[in-house]
Amino acid sequence: MVILKAQGAIVKSSATSARPMLGQGATEYLVLLAVVLIVALVSVALLGFFPGMASDSQITQSQMYWQSATPIAITESGAKVNVGSGVVNLYMRMRNTGTYPIRITGIVGADGAKATQFWSNTCGVSGTVNISDYYYMGPGEEKYFVHNFGTACGRELQARTGVSTGINVGGASSLCQNSSASPGVLDYKTLGFEYIVYIEGQQITKKQIGKDFIVKCLPPA
Repeated sequence: MVILKAQGAIVKSSATSARPMLGQGATEYLVLLAVVLIVALVSVALLGFFPGMASDSQITQSQMYWQSATPIAITESGAKVNVGSGVVNLYMRMRNTGTYPIRITGIVGADGAKATQFWSNTCGVSGTVNISDYYYMGPGEEKYFVHNFGTACGRELQARTGVSTGINVGGASSLCQNSSASPGVLDYKTLGFEYIVYIEGQQITKKQIGKDFIVKCLPPA
């Protein structure tokens, strides 16, 4: 489109010259959007790559899942490094949410790594003993494993990344760190229990394997 002015001058309209500028702006917007998307994808990949980087929402989802699990729920949990020994102590308060009595015989980490014992020297328990000897639970009853958390009665389980032996629950994908500033996250991709359920005089051996068990670590103590 052209506009005729006096003395025969020919001037191009501003609408024609604006079109290239609009196209350039759209291209720059698409480039910026692509950069933002790439940065977001890299961030997500890094969070998934580095151990101990589970988000708060993942931790909350894990807690909600285990608090409603059946027949064995984990109503409270915690983890931290024991400065004296350098191991990661695990705290789990468990509840029998089923309708029959049960006896826990083992704690199963990822890849089937299993602990069948705990260690204690308090409240009438001395040395390394079988889990099955102390973890009979009626419907609605709660019992716990805890050590180095300031409780009167200590029953110690240790979290490990490798294969389980004795009091070690192996198979963790990340462990707590010996750092007050950044203690990290304890993460089991799967966790579960081996147990016996008592139904009308019969003893039935069962296994309960659940989803991620993720605990935000406390500072070392």
